[in-house]
Amino acid sequence: MNVTILGTGRMGSAMAERVAQAGHQVVLWNRDGGRSASLADRLGCSVAPDPASAVTSSSVVLSVLANGAVTEEILLDPAVLASLPHESVVCDMATSGLDTAETLAAAYAAASRSFVDSPVAGSVTSVLSGALLVMASGPESAVARAHDIFSTFAGRVVYLGEAGRGQAMKLSAGLVVHSLNSAVSEGLALATRAGIDPSIAYEVLRSSSVGAPYLGYKEQVFLGADSPVAMSLDLSGKDLALISNLASDLSLELSALTGVQHGVTAARAMGFGSSDMADLYRYLLGEAPPERPTT
Repeated sequence: MNVTILGTGRMGSAMAERVAQAGHQVVLWNRDGGRSASLADRLGCSVAPDPASAVTSSSVVLSVLANGAVTEEILLDPAVLASLPHESVVCDMATSGLDTAETLAAAYAAASRSFVDSPVAGSVTSVLSGALLVMASGPESAVARAHDIFSTFAGRVVYLGEAGRGQAMKLSAGLVVHSLNSAVSEGLALATRAGIDPSIAYEVLRSSSVGAPYLGYKEQVFLGADSPVAMSLDLSGKDLALISNLASDLSLELSALTGVQHGVTAARAMGFGSSDMADLYRYLLGEAPPERPTT
């Protein structure tokens, strides 16, 4: 199958690796052409000079772009829409927000093209191990056509109904993740200030009733500065703003969200924006942002 991947950041690159390893023909595009070129050389893929050229022969397009504004800019480009084969399925895998999903769904329906709103839950490690969770919404037939590609990197695909519900579910899950990150950061800071060894305190948390998988795969990030940034606090802030907007639209007052946003905003203001979300713990202790590797 011919697959296009728009955006070769950490998640897009990992998806490209899994799709290519499964034997599909992959075309890459990224604004930073050098990044796509090095990935293509390693995987034996091709690189397109622009998004319209990238999608010309594609059966499935995976969009893994930075935010809703960029996603709309690229996917609503008239040249991209005109270049898409009628049988192609365009899937937004990013956390772009409900408004973007609904805008894209309407535009693609008007152009007789297929759009799937399909944000994901998990990390680069989840992608590379084939354990990602895809929250898919849109025409059920379009989701079915993309399923074989999703299955190269996802352990489960959940179908949620009309486009936009994928984004709503991702933001709902994101609220829990960001709240857990904040709670772990605060609990660990409290134990550390009380004189308890952070590694022992973390093990107690991980072994307790709150020991979600998140605590397992973030342990090295919380306790050391050698692990690369997986999700920055700037990206956390972007997602929290989307969650806040959705809650406001639905007339929901979410006290946990308010507290988490306050902490993340304060940490970013003190220079932690490019730090990993787990470095909220270090901000609370009054430490400087760690110099983590970025890849």
